[in-house]
Amino acid sequence: MLYSEDVFGYNGRTKEVKIVFKKYSELVLKSVGAAVLIALGDYALLKLGNPIGPVIFAFGLLGVCYMGQNLFTGKCGFLVDDKIRVFDLLLILVVNLVAGYLMGVVFAGIGDADVLASASSKVAGWEISFPFFVKSVMCGVIMYIAVLLYRKGTPLGIIFGIPLFIFCGFQHCIANVITMGAAVAFDWSLLICIAGNFLGSIIMWALAGQYFKK
Repeated sequence: MLYSEDVFGYNGRTKEVKIVFKKYSELVLKSVGAAVLIALGDYALLKLGNPIGPVIFAFGLLGVCYMGQNLFTGKCGFLVDDKIRVFDLLLILVVNLVAGYLMGVVFAGIGDADVLASASSKVAGWEISFPFFVKSVMCGVIMYIAVLLYRKGTPLGIIFGIPLFIFCGFQHCIANVITMGAAVAFDWSLLICIAGNFLGSIIMWALAGQYFKK
């Protein structure tokens, strides 16, 4: 047939659309999954506090890594190595933030007084400042090291790294947005936290010598 769909490339375009749809459906679902896992760890932190909460929080990143979920702070340091598109990384971030905040709101709906009080106290203590930015950068450094060690075959970076950044008071943007949801509040320090987490991961990537390898 002279004027078939194949002549106009319709079938080819349909396949491309299906491939793109499948890719981004999977990306979004895995980004939601990552937010849910981190939310479980954050709930334990809000509920139990130190010293047990930070240790249990590591469960979240362990789940993210072993289940292959998409967590912004676990991906941004590998932007170059994994050839991640900037648009894809931004989409992961947005989905993490939205799903994370909604998980926090769900926690608020449970009505646990300890969790609500802890979340509200934390949000009230955040501010847009240079020290807060530095704490966010240092969290990004730890997150990159934790995921890098996991990729090299050991979960020890996660097991020790997650409690480390929490005990040190470093700031993790996805955990923070979950806490905001639990407090049913919002704080603009989140933007500083996102930038710091990203910068810290990239700095550690460069210090690890990956820049020269690429």
